[in-house]
Amino acid sequence: MSTVNPKREVYEALARIGTALASHVRLELLELLAQGERSVDELATLTGTTVANASQHLQKLKQAGLIVGRKEAQFVRYRLAGDEVVALVDTLGRAGRAYLADIDRLVRQYFTSKDELEPVPAADVLERAKKGLVTVLDVRPPEEFAAGHVPGAINIPIHELEKRLSELPKRKEVVAYCRGPYCLMSFDAVQLLRKKGLKARRLQDGLPEWRLAGLPTARD
Repeated sequence: MSTVNPKREVYEALARIGTALASHVRLELLELLAQGERSVDELATLTGTTVANASQHLQKLKQAGLIVGRKEAQFVRYRLAGDEVVALVDTLGRAGRAYLADIDRLVRQYFTSKDELEPVPAADVLERAKKGLVTVLDVRPPEEFAAGHVPGAINIPIHELEKRLSELPKRKEVVAYCRGPYCLMSFDAVQLLRKKGLKARRLQDGLPEWRLAGLPTARD
C-alpha cells in the first residue's frame, strides 16, 4: 500500500510560499518587482538593505517560485514569475485589512488621514481618460513608467512634481497613481495638487492591480 500522501505534499510545497512571504523586506521586493525587472543592486538601494541581504531575500523568493532571474552580462535581473504573484500579495493585503486590527489602525492613521476621499476605481479612470475628462498622472520613477503604465498617463516622479505643475492641464481633474495600495507617493501627489488649487484624486490601488484586472497598459 502506498504511503505517499499527495495532499500533504502539495501543502508542504505551498508552505514554502508562505515562508517566502514571511518577511516585510520580501513583500517590499515583490511590490518593486511588480513594477518591472530590477537588478540586485537596484533592489538593495530601494529597500535600504545591503546587496548581500537583498540577494538572500531574492533567493528565498526564487526558491518558492515567486520570481525568476535572467543573466545580463555579470548581473542578474529579477522579475515576478507571473501576475498570479500580484494576485497573491493583493489577497494577503485584503485579508490583513479585514482581520488584523494593526493593519486597520495603520491604514487609518497613515493613509486615510492623508486622503479621506474614496479613490477612483480603475475601470472608471479608464473610461474617463478615454473621454478626455481626466489627466492620469504616474508619479513613479521613469524606469518603472517605461516598463509599463496606464495608457495616456503623464509621468512626473513625485520629487519633481512641484517644479513641473505647469505640465498638467489646469481645468481637468488629475488622477494620480503609483506602485500599489500602500505606496504613499500618490497620496503625497494628491495633497500637493490640492494645495496648488488643482482637483485631484487617487487611483484605487496601483499599476500591478490595474494590470491584474485585465485593463490595458502601455510601454515606452
